[in-house]
Amino acid sequence: MIPKTEKIWMDGKFVNWDDAKIHVLTHSLHYGLALFEGIRCYETEEGPAVFRLKEHVERLFKSAHIFTLKIPFTETEIYDAIKETIRINKINSCYIRPIVFIGYGSMGVYPKNNPIQVAIAAWSWGAYLGKDAIQNGIKVKTSSFIRNHVNSSMSRGKVAGYYVNGQLAKIEAVSCGFDEAILLDTEGYVSEGSGENIFMVRKGILKTTPLTSILEGVTRDTVINIAKDLGIEVREERFTRDELYISDEVFFTGTAAEITPIREIDGRIIGSGSCGLVTGKIQNLFFDIVKGKSPKYKHWLDFV
Repeated sequence: MIPKTEKIWMDGKFVNWDDAKIHVLTHSLHYGLALFEGIRCYETEEGPAVFRLKEHVERLFKSAHIFTLKIPFTETEIYDAIKETIRINKINSCYIRPIVFIGYGSMGVYPKNNPIQVAIAAWSWGAYLGKDAIQNGIKVKTSSFIRNHVNSSMSRGKVAGYYVNGQLAKIEAVSCGFDEAILLDTEGYVSEGSGENIFMVRKGILKTTPLTSILEGVTRDTVINIAKDLGIEVREERFTRDELYISDEVFFTGTAAEITPIREIDGRIIGSGSCGLVTGKIQNLFFDIVKGKSPKYKHWLDFV
């Protein structure tokens, strides 16, 4: 269960957690067109700090632009509302979920003049893939489901309906005894996880899927930047699942997953079967950054 906080921001005002309700005929509930972000706030010595808030809010508005939805608030208003949601709930470390959705009005695929609504919730959420996942890694299965084609669902938008694809992959993986899934793209190359971007290390080179059929992850961009600062060569290029099998290290990235090592794929042990050296270096710097311990990257933190 999601641990309750006191207030949720809805359409410009705060309401009690239990009163944050919508009509059962809300358009997005039936047709899946809702835009959202996953954002984390970390506890630091200087107080709560939201990681890369500006980039997340920008991506939310870009998603709306792609799908021609007019958010009835400015980027600054949403930015401020997110920080105020954290303040009013008096939480030092949390996950934040802003969501933009088409509200109650007419029914049918075309939403006509239905209102565009916005809500922001925040709650405490630990390691997404399990308590030991960050340190010990996870077991992953290549899914029988493929990532949506770029022209069937535009991959730059973070849209609720797209996650049906990820849910199918995740349900299949968990039912087979794995922790998470890897989806291939429509041409058979590695795409991403059910809700994460993917990286691999081979012969000292860090590789990640190019922005062809994946969501442009904020944590993905973070890892690319800090890896370069650590002197690690980074390549954005396509690769196959069997290259993952013979790689030295593989890991997932995402706001929820943070940086999670993958120790096994399809019954093959990856590298040493634990968190690799490169993954560990990136992981350590990442957690120093989000906890305010690295002055060089302090511009990525928005203090509440």
